[in-house]
Amino acid sequence: MIVHRFTDFRRFLYAFDIGRWELGVRRLLLIMSGAPFRIVSADHTGITVSNLERSLAFWRDVLGFELSHRTHQTSELASEITGVPGAEISLAVVKVPGHKIELLEYLAPPDRNQHVDLRPCDVGAAHVALTVDDLDAVLDAITNSGWKAAGKPQTLKTGPNAGKRVVYVRDPDGTTIEFMQEATSA
Repeated sequence: MIVHRFTDFRRFLYAFDIGRWELGVRRLLLIMSGAPFRIVSADHTGITVSNLERSLAFWRDVLGFELSHRTHQTSELASEITGVPGAEISLAVVKVPGHKIELLEYLAPPDRNQHVDLRPCDVGAAHVALTVDDLDAVLDAITNSGWKAAGKPQTLKTGPNAGKRVVYVRDPDGTTIEFMQEATSA
């Protein structure tokens, strides 16, 4: 282990000497952390939906996300990626600055669960949090589109998000989206 780290440190020095100091510093930090890898960034959040057109209309037309692309995945590739034998997926990716949402409608296999009613407190439930500039306007748009808030907007009193107004919204498939509005100056 010590020899391995010494060799890696020599590689670091070499990288530093040839002007690639940033790579060398990253490599040194990786060596020092003991981790064999590092997460570079988050690419997207995937949400399985029952009706791609309905979900796409909401994310694009109500929330204002831009459609990035659509595709249809079949064959062994979809099964190998997902671990779902016989998977067939129609998907759309929508985006806003800083994040993408991948909406996936599984068309196969036939034995997939069509609706699972996970509550935010249930193991396996996940949500995506979106920062908005006007929470009330978002809630009005959501209400006008047929969705509704799961709870009532609240202002956080403590912690790193103190002052933010937040609320959960659930789509027709039960997916939870958290909307957060930055604290306003009084």
